[in-house]
Amino acid sequence: MNKFLIAVFAAVFSLGLVVADAEAARVGGGRSSGMQRSVTPKSPAAPAQNAVPAKPAQAQPAAAPQPSGMSRWLGPLAGLAAGIGLAALFSHLGMGEGFASIVMMLLIGLAVFFVVRLLFRRKAPESQSLQYAGNAPAPMQFEAQPATGSAAAPAVAASIPAGFDVDGFLRQAKLNFVRLQAANDSKNIEDIRNFTTPEMFAEIKMEIDERGGGTQQTDVVTLNAELLDVAEENRQYVASVRFHGAIRETEGAAPAAFDEVWHLTKPVDGSRGWAVAGIQQVS
Repeated sequence: MNKFLIAVFAAVFSLGLVVADAEAARVGGGRSSGMQRSVTPKSPAAPAQNAVPAKPAQAQPAAAPQPSGMSRWLGPLAGLAAGIGLAALFSHLGMGEGFASIVMMLLIGLAVFFVVRLLFRRKAPESQSLQYAGNAPAPMQFEAQPATGSAAAPAVAASIPAGFDVDGFLRQAKLNFVRLQAANDSKNIEDIRNFTTPEMFAEIKMEIDERGGGTQQTDVVTLNAELLDVAEENRQYVASVRFHGAIRETEGAAPAAFDEVWHLTKPVDGSRGWAVAGIQQVS
């Protein structure tokens, strides 16, 4: 009986490795969620002068990193390797090759399930997210139509009010970007609530709940920021900031490129500060 319990515990542990790695992701999970807008950038891809290491101790060379999808498969492969070892362990404990084969099939099936689940989460239609996002589009191109509402509207012309402290705003936006990644890793719900709108908070919390007990460490290697637009809509200010650079979502993996726009809102009456209302992927 003790041998059986040890074998079952080992199987559950190896499965936990697969789940934890498969669900590791930055804030927003690399998908568009929450508020979606159409904005026109002042320039093409942001220049390199805004690139700063978010964590000096982990700064990487200035060469542009190449996206790597291999890190997404390391967890499932490690789980399968552990499963092979478990099969040998079961045989050694006298449980028979038949039982070991059944366990191996279960582990392989579970690994395939989580890989497919991860792929579907990456490609899931944005219409399945909270209704706050409205009819969400495909990953954003700056000329695309707005995602909210059913009627098409003209693209928002990029505009920044005179006297707006762009440099100070972008510096704080970068700090909040890194801070939210850390809060997401540590599942600091209250910190996330303080920097997001209720709708966006619900999106992120749902992702954390789906992650279960898995741990993750997200390293922002390089971070560029560009203020695309500041507008007043529905009694609130809306600022669209384009973030791009390199990020490491799995410990030990190569940094992968990312490019997304965060939409920040602030009530006109100043009742609260800026909060993240949406994340929009740039194609």
